[in-house]
Amino acid sequence: LKPVWLKRDRRGSSQAKNRSSLKVTTMVARLTYRRQCRYNTKSNKQRILKTPGGKLTYQAVAKSSKGPKCGDCGKTLIGLPRLRAKEYRRLKNREKRVSRAYGGSRCAGCVRSRIVRAFLIEEQKCVKQVLAEKLSQAKEQTGGKKKGKK
Repeated sequence: LKPVWLKRDRRGSSQAKNRSSLKVTTMVARLTYRRQCRYNTKSNKQRILKTPGGKLTYQAVAKSSKGPKCGDCGKTLIGLPRLRAKEYRRLKNREKRVSRAYGGSRCAGCVRSRIVRAFLIEEQKCVKQVLAEKLSQAKEQTGGKKKGKK
């Protein structure tokens, strides 16, 4: 049998309750900021941490960055860490970019479209050149006579 506790409500009637339904409330430990800023701002976020001695203290949380974005379309670049600018300086070059043309600057889709665009422009130049040669050959065959203005 579970022990039954009597609890009086506001009207004065007694009500039998199980012990499991009663909540034990304890006071929350008050914590103070460990740095100069005393306000809950974006740059002053804290995390509650339990020390080995059993005390609760605040630990400062660094801001998380939005990460590098593609210069063309603005999407976040995959394969690169989301760090603050100062932390990027400490990284090696291979960690700052992806092994591809325009590695840490443009996303794969934008690089693909750039390559295709460059290829099509070159093809268009070749086609123009071939058409110009055909046109010059046709002029030579007709004799190259020009009509003057009357």
